Amino acid sequence: MTQSDDMFGDEDYPAYTMGRAAEIVGTSQEFLRRLDEAKLFTPFRSAGGHRRYSRYQLRLAARAREMVDQGTALESACRIIILEDQLEEALEQNRKLQREKSTDAV
Repeated sequence: MTQSDDMFGDEDYPAYTMGRAAEIVGTSQEFLRRLDEAKLFTPFRSAGGHRRYSRYQLRLAARAREMVDQGTALESACRIIILEDQLEEALEQNRKLQREKSTDAV
């Protein structure tokens, strides 16, 4: 597998320019800048200083846009998404530990 093939499956690879990311999410570039300011995520910067976004970041941006469209304040939406993400990570770690524990018991 070549290096470029690895990038296609990488959720965190910063493949999208700001303009394309805004188009995919269905929002403005200003909205993406505000998500960065609210610390929902920090986009990668190209050598020229341009923001680049990953598929994972686009999913977070789409979720934030959905919540804002439903009336949630941007800062609150970002905080909720961050907490949801942290909870999912903790649950995944717990599941992993439980699997290891059950394997050790056998």
